[in-house]
Amino acid sequence: QVRLAESGGGSVDVGGSLRLSCVPSEYTRSRFCMGWFRQAPGKEREEVARVDGGGGSTLADSVKGRFTISKDDAKNILYLQMNSLKAEDTAMYYCAADPDAFFCQRKAEDLPFRGQGTQVTISS
Repeated sequence: QVRLAESGGGSVDVGGSLRLSCVPSEYTRSRFCMGWFRQAPGKEREEVARVDGGGGSTLADSVKGRFTISKDDAKNILYLQMNSLKAEDTAMYYCAADPDAFFCQRKAEDLPFRGQGTQVTISS
């Protein structure tokens, strides 16, 4: 079982930037699928991005050109760089992972392990 800890959330103005980090509870040499999803109050969970063990990534259309997902392969630390933030990006952001999958065959919100979330609030 993997426990995931997110950090980096906060409150910024429209147009600002934040970088989220996700650290797994245990160090492992293996590479596996990890991702980010978000959920705003009263809305469904929405995938933001995911990256497989080989570095191949997928971004939601709503964040393409603004967000970047990356991973420190040595430590499996996952990052989400968020630029040009919009009010509609306000949500709780969750890190998720599937340590048994090198390739991501499911969306981030469907991966078996997830963190507690970090709140991102964008003020207009």
